[in-house]
Amino acid sequence: MPPPPIADATFAVPAPASARPLAIPRYLEQVYWWAYVHPNAVQLFEREWLVNLILFGNYGRLRDAALDDLGQTVTGHTLQVACAYGNITPRLRQRLAPDAKLDIVDILPIQLKNLAAKMPPDDRVALMQGDSSSLACADASYDQVLLFFLLHEQPEAVRRETLAEAMRVVKPGGRIVIVDYHRPVPWHPLRLLMTGVFRKLEPYAMDLWNNELTAFMPAHARPASIEKQTYYGGLYQKLVLIR
Repeated sequence: MPPPPIADATFAVPAPASARPLAIPRYLEQVYWWAYVHPNAVQLFEREWLVNLILFGNYGRLRDAALDDLGQTVTGHTLQVACAYGNITPRLRQRLAPDAKLDIVDILPIQLKNLAAKMPPDDRVALMQGDSSSLACADASYDQVLLFFLLHEQPEAVRRETLAEAMRVVKPGGRIVIVDYHRPVPWHPLRLLMTGVFRKLEPYAMDLWNNELTAFMPAHARPASIEKQTYYGGLYQKLVLIR
């Protein structure tokens, strides 16, 4: 069973008083404090125009591509691993069938509270503090899993565990939708700029330029099929993995 929802009046049942918050991973505190951990970061980055600017005008396109793979009407039980700035989760909630369910897991309570503030009350939606590399979810408990611009922010060991966990919790025949960075074509005009940005601010992102995402999947968690599409001169990619 998934862990109890995070305490928030907007979304169902609070966690029991005895539950202890999970520790924030050291790499998040040291590398991404400026983007996700500090309260000022949430106030700064939770602007759709800024999210779109960071993605060079491609946010809506990538968001809709991910959502379309989940379905025009999203049925069953869906897991989103990690919150995301912008409106992808509110848009996903709008697509939920009446009897569908959506769980969002994030290690940072501040991100969960920020996401809760963006959506109206909905009994179909649960927000939970959890570690993407060690999900407190039963095997084969979800019909589909979404990872939207998460993996480039993780050290290799954590990324491998996150992908293995996504494969573990999705049902046989279920899908995992991944959107993230990708190595652009050699002549891409933003190639030099993004190389500098990654080296200064996103030290794990170059892994996705130097390797296929599937290279980080453990041998025991290989998908039955993989569909890959790239966008904007190869700078972004979308993968649909079928277990």
